[in-house]
Amino acid sequence: MSRDENGTTQDDDVLASESDVLQDARTRPGSAAFAMDADDEQWQERQSRNELRHVTGLGELQDVSEVEYRQVRLERVVLVGVWSNRETTAGKAEESLRELAALAATAGAQVCDGVLQHRLKPDAATYVGRGKAKEIAGIVAREEADTIIVDGDLAPSQRRALEDATKVKVVDRTAVILDIFAQHATSREGKAQVELAQLEYMLPRLRGWGASLSRQAGGQAAGVNGGIGSRGPGETKIEMDRRVIRTRISRLKRQIADMTPSREVKRGSRRRNDVPTVAVVGYTNAGKSSLTNRLTGAKELVENALFATLDTAVRGAKARDGRLYTYVDTVGFVRRLPTQLVEAFKSTLEEVDQADVILHVVDASYPDPFAQIRAVDEVLADIDGAERIPRVLAFNKADLVAPEVLERLQSLMPEAFLVSAMTGEGLGDVRMAVESLLPQPEVSVEVLLPYTEGSLISEVRRFGVVDDLRYLDDGVKVKARVGSRLAAKLMNRAIG
Repeated sequence: MSRDENGTTQDDDVLASESDVLQDARTRPGSAAFAMDADDEQWQERQSRNELRHVTGLGELQDVSEVEYRQVRLERVVLVGVWSNRETTAGKAEESLRELAALAATAGAQVCDGVLQHRLKPDAATYVGRGKAKEIAGIVAREEADTIIVDGDLAPSQRRALEDATKVKVVDRTAVILDIFAQHATSREGKAQVELAQLEYMLPRLRGWGASLSRQAGGQAAGVNGGIGSRGPGETKIEMDRRVIRTRISRLKRQIADMTPSREVKRGSRRRNDVPTVAVVGYTNAGKSSLTNRLTGAKELVENALFATLDTAVRGAKARDGRLYTYVDTVGFVRRLPTQLVEAFKSTLEEVDQADVILHVVDASYPDPFAQIRAVDEVLADIDGAERIPRVLAFNKADLVAPEVLERLQSLMPEAFLVSAMTGEGLGDVRMAVESLLPQPEVSVEVLLPYTEGSLISEVRRFGVVDDLRYLDDGVKVKARVGSRLAAKLMNRAIG
C-alpha cells in the first residue's frame, strides 16, 4: 500500500470511494440496500415499540393557585403519545407531550404520568396497539387516573377501542383545547364560536349505548300487518342527537353571522378615521396581553395560563407625532390548532387581515421558540392577505432567559427585538419599529380654520400629522397630512 502526499493509503481512498457509493446506493429508492435499510428501520421500530418511555416532571406545579378555576378534586390524567422517525424526533415528541401537560393543567387536570411510544405509525385499532393498551390500563389503575389524554387526533373507532381496553374516558389533544376555550370564553360571540367548534368536533364522535337508547317501534307500534322482521329499533337515540346537533350548528352559524355587522361598524369607524391598527399575534401564553398593556397603558386581563385571552381587545395608543393608532390583542395560537377552532374564530382572525402592522410576540424562555414561530406562521399563511402586511418580531420574557441564550437568539434573528413586558426592557425600540411601519396620511392640506373649529383641530391632531400650527388674528392656520375624508372636511370648513 503506497501512501500519497497526504499520508493516506491508496486502499483507504478506494474504501472511502466505495463507502460513498454504498451510501448513495442505500439512499436510492428501489435499490436492494435501500430495502435493507427500510427493513432495519422496521425491525428497530418493532424493538422500540415494546417499551413505553416515561416522561418525568409533567405533573409538577409550582403554585396550584396559578389557575384560578381548579376544582378541589382535580381530574387525574395520564398522557399518551406516539411518534415516528419520519415525522419528528424523540426530543420534539417529548416537548409536545410537555405542552400537552400544560394544556391539561390549564383545563383543570392533574397530570399523573406521561408515556411515549415509538412506532412507524399509530395503530389503526387502538392507537398504541392492544398490548400497550393493556399496559397503559395498568398505569391508569396504579395512578387511580380518571382520563387518558392522547397527544394527537383520535379517530372515533380508536377512542372507543382504547376506552374499552382501559375502562376510563379517553380524549385527544383537540378535545382538551376546546375545553380550555370553553372555560375562557366570556363574550356572547366568543361563547357562540366555542360552542360551534365543540359541536362540529362532537358530531362524528357520538357513541350509542345499545338498544337501551333506541326508540323501539316493534310490537303494536309496528302495526298488525308488520310481521316478523319489521319489529326493531326505529330512530335511535344517536340519530336524534345528531339531528339536534345539526340544528344547533345551523342556529349558531346564523347567530355568528348576525354579529358580523357589529364588528364591521367598529372596524368601519376606525377605517373612516384612518386609524392604523397593529395586530398582536403569537403563541399562546407568549405574553401578548402583558406586552399590549405595557405599550398602551391598559389593564387587560393577564394570567399565567394558556389561552387566557379569547375575545379580541382593542387598545388605543399615541404615536410620537401625536397620531392615534390601536393595538388589537388576538387569541393565541398553538401547534396543531384544531380546524374547528380556526373556522369558528375566523372573525377574530379577520382582525389580522385588516391590520396595517403585525406584531409577532414569541416566548424567549420557551425551550424551542422557533417551533412557536413556525406554528404561528402556519396559521397566518391561512389568512388571506396576511403575507402582505409588514411584521415586527419581538422575543418577550427576556428577563427569564440567560444572556448566552439571548445572544444566540439575536444572532439567529438579528431583525428581532428582545423585550420584557415585566421590566419594560426593549419596549421603546419595539414601539419605534411599529410606528415606523404605520401607513402615513396621504393628503397634504394647508387651511385657515376659524377659532370655533377647535374640535376639528383636535381631530387633526388625533388622526393626522400636524406639520405646522399658527394662531393668527383671523383664525388658526393648519398645515398637516391627513386622510382623504378628514381633508374634505377641513376644506369645507376653511375660511375663504
